[in-house]
Amino acid sequence: MAEQNAANEMEQQDKRIRSAMDKIGKKIIIMSGKGGVGKTTVTINLANALVDAGHTVGVLDTDLHGPNVAKMFGCENGVLNASPDGNRFEPVKVREGLYVVSLSFALEQQDAPIIWRGAMKTGVVRQFIGDVDWGTLDYLLIDTPPGTGDEQLTAIQAIPEMTGSIVVTTPQEVAILDSKRSVSFSKKLNVPVIGVIENMSGLICPHCGTEIPVFGTGGGEKMCKMMDVPFLGKIPMEIPLMESEDTGKNYIDGTPESPSSKKMREIALYIDAHTKVSHYDPNDLQGTSHCSPEACAHCTSNCSSRHS
Repeated sequence: MAEQNAANEMEQQDKRIRSAMDKIGKKIIIMSGKGGVGKTTVTINLANALVDAGHTVGVLDTDLHGPNVAKMFGCENGVLNASPDGNRFEPVKVREGLYVVSLSFALEQQDAPIIWRGAMKTGVVRQFIGDVDWGTLDYLLIDTPPGTGDEQLTAIQAIPEMTGSIVVTTPQEVAILDSKRSVSFSKKLNVPVIGVIENMSGLICPHCGTEIPVFGTGGGEKMCKMMDVPFLGKIPMEIPLMESEDTGKNYIDGTPESPSSKKMREIALYIDAHTKVSHYDPNDLQGTSHCSPEACAHCTSNCSSRHS
């Protein structure tokens, strides 16, 4: 009986996930092969750039062991409130058109460690995807932890149509090697690779403006040619960018003329122009137990999920 109840709940959650995700135009997972490459920095700044371009954006923080998205957005004191119907949660509003969900909103102490095994992490990621009232959005950016583990796999398997992946790397060889794994992971799971971003591609001296190749340069672009995926550009390191992360300020709007801001806006415009809106087609699963109500009008099956 317990197994049957669990299966039924999973099936119902699958339907909630489909319903929630079909209201979102583009779902993009942002990955990195190793930690410390600035993936979350890229995520939050791309989100702000897309909002500035007139889009509505949700950011889902699936880095459960190190949820930093809320702090970088300056909304770490946010609360996940119940939706009006009492069945779901509402994301925290960062600014007009920008919403975020993170496990950090549910922690009583921000420095409390998350000591979970895979099954618990899978459950939370699925809940964030399907049991949050995201509403109608142009974009959902999914920030993930380093690697190719439970969080990435769960998000890709749960969302009916992932628009694509963005892989963030730094120029040095060890980061490039791990980034190749992320690209291969996306290809193996049939998720289109939108492109690779080379972050921390030189430190811009705050005194003379000279770009210092702290981690080298060009490794990301070379890797893209080897693996036949688009190269989205190089983002340099800047002291004000690092400071904005700690203070939760909007770097894109606060320093619009900086080289890194300009590059991230450029990348955001590229992503917008080179990705397509992906909606789930309810007719794809006609006659199966996962069929959605919208397909019933065109279906002659007598399956158990049929809606009259």
